[in-house]
Amino acid sequence: MSAIQDETAGWQVPVKTALLVLADGTVIEGYGLGATGTGVGEVCFNTAMTGYEEILTDPSYTGQIVTFTFPHIGNVGTNKEDVETVNPAQGSSVRGIVVHAAITDPANWRNVEHLDHWLKARNIVGISGVDTRALTALIRANGMPNAVIAHAPDGKFDIMALKAEAAAWPGINGMDLVPFVTTTQRYDWDETIWTLGEGFGRLTAPAHKVVAIDYGIKTNILRLLSNAGCAVTVLPATASFAEIMAHKPDGVFLSNGPGDPAETGKYAVPVIQEVLEARVPTFGICLGHQLLGLALGGKTMKMHQGHHGANHPVQDKTTSKVEIVSMNHGFAVDPLSLPTHAVETHISLFDGSNCGIALTDRPAFSVQHHPEASPGPQDSHYLFDRFVGMMEKAKLEHTPSSASH
Repeated sequence: MSAIQDETAGWQVPVKTALLVLADGTVIEGYGLGATGTGVGEVCFNTAMTGYEEILTDPSYTGQIVTFTFPHIGNVGTNKEDVETVNPAQGSSVRGIVVHAAITDPANWRNVEHLDHWLKARNIVGISGVDTRALTALIRANGMPNAVIAHAPDGKFDIMALKAEAAAWPGINGMDLVPFVTTTQRYDWDETIWTLGEGFGRLTAPAHKVVAIDYGIKTNILRLLSNAGCAVTVLPATASFAEIMAHKPDGVFLSNGPGDPAETGKYAVPVIQEVLEARVPTFGICLGHQLLGLALGGKTMKMHQGHHGANHPVQDKTTSKVEIVSMNHGFAVDPLSLPTHAVETHISLFDGSNCGIALTDRPAFSVQHHPEASPGPQDSHYLFDRFVGMMEKAKLEHTPSSASH
């Protein structure tokens, strides 16, 4: 950390080497970490106490600056297994990281690299020494602000230019960010979940064929699909209905992803509508949930502060059970805009917002939260089994009766 000498007092004052400049002109000072330079994005807060590496590699955070409410981030270091982007070489689309305490040396047997070095390698700008409680309270009161995060080791900034950049950034509302994170070509996936002492496994006897549409898919979603017996083929977000059906899928998965669902829906919704019309079992998560809602004629809306964390209570109305889930979204489906054949299956117990839908006339359902639990509790893993059950039922319905022979 840089410092300047106070000649009258004889002690050193640390130089503030990072700034978070909000679009309204507010300037928050701190100490830089990670990459030098600037990043512009929407500031959100995440309440998870663990899993910061999974959060920072989640493609859904594209265009956002993540504020961690938990004060000690980075203490367990980083490793290769917890990265959520399919291709780690792509780095991360997170625009910045805001933390309270300085990062200490890693203290965990799984550590491979110090978080500060990890951030530098992925060109992520960070700031520490911030009153993250006050920043979180500001977001809760005023909504998620646009901002510029800047790190300069010499502590010299053009504050007026940073204020202008923050004010000029148009914001995520109206942005299609999926092209920045989707795969450019198809690929197959057979890796299963990680277990202690064994690492990741491999699917050897698939029972179902699933096509996953990649709007910014997380690796643990793919692993849980594979773990449920699904041989997965991943296609780009722009894949056509014909391209999807060429793989003869038993089911179609609509992935998570960043940005405004209404913008992505301009090319995704017509394809999803064709999949539904063909009665192919369909399962969506997060952005995939929002796109399914749009495909049914519903509407999505920008949330005031969004839901970001691994401790959100959600009720499954089909079972009346309450589960603690992981969430990461700044848009939500308006349940009042949905047609009568779309039943609300899950709701947030924080604010009553929609967290799941299922169709009564088609084999399709979706959830707003992240049942893959990376990071987060595993309360919602059953949803992957529900998807498998839907595919098995569809197969039985299409199997010719032996009585006809």
